[in-house]
Amino acid sequence: MKPGQTQRRPWIVGVSGASGTPYAAAVLRSLLEAGESVDLVVSRASRLTLLDETGLPFRDAHWRDDLGAWLARGADGKPGTFTAFEEHLDAVRHWSAGDLAAGPSSGSYPVKGMLIVPASTACVAGVALGLSKDLLQRAASVTLKERRRLVVAVRETPLNGQTLRHLVALDDAGATVVPASPAFYAGATHIQDLVDFVAGRVLDAAGVDHDLYRRWKGELGGGSRGDTT
Repeated sequence: MKPGQTQRRPWIVGVSGASGTPYAAAVLRSLLEAGESVDLVVSRASRLTLLDETGLPFRDAHWRDDLGAWLARGADGKPGTFTAFEEHLDAVRHWSAGDLAAGPSSGSYPVKGMLIVPASTACVAGVALGLSKDLLQRAASVTLKERRRLVVAVRETPLNGQTLRHLVALDDAGATVVPASPAFYAGATHIQDLVDFVAGRVLDAAGVDHDLYRRWKGELGGGSRGDTT
């Protein structure tokens, strides 16, 4: 580091192969707009999901351009919906999911914690069992062993007994499990509102400030919009 510089301490964001890439996009945009640094790990399976849900590729050799196109897209699939994050893309460092020698694979690599969004049941099982089959799982295992904050946004329904036991194991290990369950009390009128609610709860669990959704204030009907007669 140069004199006067502070040590970079990013959030690791792992994107697994579950449906729900708009959740990951909302979390990433909000982290960047909050001035946070991000280390991004996109699993091989999630690239197929991203292509299916958005029509966009994610390529290691072109990750910055692909990430920019992805984050600019709204939850309804419209390109160019978001632009405010663009000036913050320099705060992102991308690591290939197959790079087990990457920085986040070591506990000595300084990070604030890790968010897995969305988390597939296969990813949940791998982290709970300590398999470390790719960088995403390895980084999550390191996060747990170093007693850093790990937030797992599981996206699956219904959940079978095995997955429920894996989620309990993660909770016992110190992770925070955040089901991707949108709420309606915040007055959602658009699919992006529902996505932002889940992303906001993930950031709440991480302790990152945001304004993604209207918070409950103890007033019935406070989130309703329009004529209710």
